[in-house]
This record gives sequence, C-alpha cells and structure tokens, in this order.
Amino acid sequence: MTVTDLPETPAAAGADDLSIWPASATRLPHGGLAVGGVSLAEIADRFETPVYVLDEGEVRGRCRTYRDAFPEAEVLYAAKAFLSRAMVRWVREEGLGLDVCSAGELELAVTAGFPPDRIVLHGNAKSPRDLEAALRLGVGRIVIDGPSEIARIAASVGPGGHQKVMVRVVPGVSAGGHDKIRTGTDDQKFGLSLTDGGAQHAIARILSQPQLELTGLHCHIGSQITEVKPYLVALRRMVGLMARIRDAHGTVLPELDMGGGHGIGYRPGEPALDLSALARRLRAELVSGCAAARLTVPRLLIEPGRAVVGPAGVAVYRVLAVKHTGGKAFVAVDGGMSDNPRPALYGVRYAPRLIGRRSAAGSRTTTVVGRHCEAGDVLAADVELPGDVHPGDLLAVPVAGAYQLSMASGYNLVGRPAVVAVHGGSSRLLVRRETMDDLRSRDIGG
Repeated sequence: MTVTDLPETPAAAGADDLSIWPASATRLPHGGLAVGGVSLAEIADRFETPVYVLDEGEVRGRCRTYRDAFPEAEVLYAAKAFLSRAMVRWVREEGLGLDVCSAGELELAVTAGFPPDRIVLHGNAKSPRDLEAALRLGVGRIVIDGPSEIARIAASVGPGGHQKVMVRVVPGVSAGGHDKIRTGTDDQKFGLSLTDGGAQHAIARILSQPQLELTGLHCHIGSQITEVKPYLVALRRMVGLMARIRDAHGTVLPELDMGGGHGIGYRPGEPALDLSALARRLRAELVSGCAAARLTVPRLLIEPGRAVVGPAGVAVYRVLAVKHTGGKAFVAVDGGMSDNPRPALYGVRYAPRLIGRRSAAGSRTTTVVGRHCEAGDVLAADVELPGDVHPGDLLAVPVAGAYQLSMASGYNLVGRPAVVAVHGGSSRLLVRRETMDDLRSRDIGG
C-alpha cells in the first residue's frame, strides 16, 4: 500500500514534532507515519525489524543543497557515514565526488560504477591492500596522513608512475560534539602537525618525489560541528601554510580540502550547522586571505557525510518487553548496540516515536534499551513515550542514516538489519538482513 494520497493530520506539539524527520514524512490516520510515501508500519511488516529506512529523495535533495551552496567547490560524500551500491549511484548522479578510507569502500564504489578519478582515499594507517587498490584502480587523490606513507606510496607507484596526493594537516583547532570525534588538535591520531613542523617537513619530502604530485592540503577538525567559526580559524591557518609553501618551495597548491563534520540535530530544537552561512563565510575568508597573502585562490573541497545521509534515515524497532524497576520504565526493543553503537560510544541522544497506532495515554519518561547483554546497551535515555507502550508496538528513531549500520557489529550473533529505500510511494530492499547462515558460514573451524 502507498500513502501519497492520504491527508496529513494536524501537527501536534512536543513528541509529534517532525522537524528532524525527512521532508517527506507525513502523519497517517490512527497514529501511523509515512516516509517517502510509504507507511513505516507496512515496511516493518514486510521486511521485519529492526530495519533501516532510507529516503532516496532526501539523500538526493541534500546532495543538491550542497552543490547549490558550494557551486565552485568539489563536494565529496564521506562514504564512512553509510555506503551501499544504491548510495554510490545516487551520489554519482547528483554530481558529488566520494571520499573513502579503505580498500573495501573503494572497491564497492568502483564496482558500482563510480569514477575512480573522483574518489579521494583517506586513512591514518593505510594497509598495503588499501594502497594497492588505490593505485590499481586509479584513485584521484591519496591523502597522506603520516611521514611513512610518502616512501611507501612513491615506491608502490614506481619510477615511471604518477599519483596525485594531498597532505592532512592538523591546524590546532578543537571542535566537535564529543572528545572522541575531535580531530583538529595534536593530541589525536590523525594528520601532521603545524605546531611541531611535521606537516612542513612532509611537504618538502613529497615535493622531492617526482612521481608524487602534491595537489593541495587537507584538514578535518572534527564532527558534529554546529558553528562556522572553527572552520574559519582552520582555513586561515591552512592559507598561511600554503603561503609559506609558496615562499619556501615556489609551489602554489591548487586545492584546499576543509573536510566535513557538519553538525545536524538528532532531537527537535538541537542546533545544526548553517550550511549557507558556512559556504558564504568560507568563500569570503578564502578570497580575502589569499589576497592578503598574494596567493591564487585554490579550489575548495568539502566532505559532508552525516549531513547528507543522517537525516534521510529512520530506524524501526519492535518492542519486545516493558519493565518498571527502580522507579524507572524500560522499553526493550529487538535491536540495540549491535546496529547502533553510537549512544554507548558518544552518548548520542535520539528521539524515538511510537508508530502504527494512536495512544490516548499520557506520556511517561522512559529509557529505550536494546536486547544485548550489556548494561550500556541504551538507545535513548529518559525520553517521553506514551505510558501504554507494550510488547509488539513499533518505535521509529529518526536521523538514523549515518554511522549506525556502517558501525554495526556481530555482537551476540544477532545479525545486522536490512536497509530499505523509499521513494515516490514505493519501497525496495537495498541491503538484505544478515542471516544465521551468513554468520555460520564464516566460522569454518571444527
């Protein structure tokens, strides 16, 4: 059944806020909810739960928003947020490039038809397989993250070869929603430091390697950043380094990659990065900074991942048990930290919603937990849900498109959920559910 012709009921306040849901989300009679013109309850019945629902129109629309905001820049989708063959096709058709951080992501993208020269390879510790795949497939650029990679890449390319590279620079800017996702300072594993001269030394070495073409600098200061200012501070420092490279080596670099980390709201009212303001102020700062340094303005690159796919995803769970203990209400669902480890890792807070029926019960402060044997398997702590939630009910969690399935594990051998795309009133399976046969087939011992 499709639901594009059903009317939307009047908006409700509080828990009924759809501001963080895909733009296609509509309320249905009797407490239902549709995304992409398809009832989420119908998807749960057809594809079982847990299930990830990905709104193709929302993904494509967010790709276009980035292209419109940065018309002169190269926009690269950060594949680590979520990758599938369908996602590769959507990104390619919307004119974005791709950044990957493993041979697996690279091979999937290229075999799905993505042009390798529009792909950038990242990684703080690239394996021999990563580099072999990048050179074999003709990846557009390799981002050098440490000094040892210079000789490794040069040797792999060979004396007659050629590879475009960038250098990941740590600009000394602290930004991001959690300590574990702040990557712009010297106290973490990524990049080469401006402060101790590591970046400058690496650049000099690369410029001495004839088979390596240094096309530009790269930085990524963190994730879930909701303010423009940290990007501007980082950009000034990067432009300053580009000017010093010009003065020391006579080389004017044509590209500057400012990474991603653009923050989104996971609950109604939470701040998100103003993309229009970011684009406008980055461009102005780049132009003025290069003019002051008498530099040719480099081409800007950016790498959004979460901000493209996160708000396009919805996770749907079925309630298995309800427990009242210690003065608290716990609602346990049929998924958890094996399909979404982010609350346990970063303390991320979500806004789950009852779907599939309308409740007349008053709300109650509830903690939604998973089915795994860990006390930390909590999907959403202290959220408001109807007081009559019971086993068999469906809960939907918005903003579930990024860093959930891509970080999923095999804990308790539960198996990873399916991914279903919705668009124009129809649904289709993108990634099938992991089965017990899948899990057993990897275990070949005896």
